[in-house]
Amino acid sequence: MSRLVDCSVLKQKAEALDSPPYPGELGIRIFENVSKEGWKQWLERLVTIINENQLVTGDPPTHELIEQHMRGFLFGEGDLGQLPAGFTTQRKK
Repeated sequence: MSRLVDCSVLKQKAEALDSPPYPGELGIRIFENVSKEGWKQWLERLVTIINENQLVTGDPPTHELIEQHMRGFLFGEGDLGQLPAGFTTQRKK
């Protein structure tokens, strides 16, 4: 039987991740509080954040910014993690 977590993204119980998806204490917190679906939604948001802000993921300051967005999206901490201002998704027809 799959492990369940009270997902902080979905706001309901859902299937847990198999292992921490990020290093350190934040990775453990994610493992204990974010579901597979919640993490999938974060990865989709991350692509948007990187593209819309033209971030270079090899730069150390970018890692800090991404972590701030991650905390905002996954746990509602801080002002980051939402879609970039003025961004609208295009629906597939």
